[in-house]
Amino acid sequence: MKLSLEKAKNHLVKFGLEDRIRVAKESTATVALAAKAFGCEEKKIAKTLSFMLPSGPILVLTVARIDNAKFKHAFAAKAKMIKPEECEKIIGHAPGGVCPFGINDGVKVYLDESLKSMDSVLPACGTSDTGVELTIPELEKASCSAGWVDITKTPSS
Repeated sequence: MKLSLEKAKNHLVKFGLEDRIRVAKESTATVALAAKAFGCEEKKIAKTLSFMLPSGPILVLTVARIDNAKFKHAFAAKAKMIKPEECEKIIGHAPGGVCPFGINDGVKVYLDESLKSMDSVLPACGTSDTGVELTIPELEKASCSAGWVDITKTPSS
């Protein structure tokens, strides 16, 4: 088992959710690939985005696109994504497997309001071939979230 998956699984054990981890036969590194691998709609794939704020690194889980103005208003800083080559060192997981489970100390996790439109979502689980299906209340608890934010674009009707 890869170290990042092991860290994520060990974290989920604390919440009795480790049996929800799914391992795909192919890459789940993008929303489209994950939806195909897990046989679900793309909107069910939760993205875990990593940003660097002046106060330190954060993760934001969302099912929508970031709105830069809303981000700046919520965090009093410009949305600056962590570079892919620095992600594993700063967050604890490499791009494609970034998730809020088993992350490095000091990384705050926020959940975007867009998640509330879903019954359950599938974020990555430490590697680029894993996911874990959780209800929104389970995700809120297991992610040890610092809170809810509204930083995404509202889909046009």
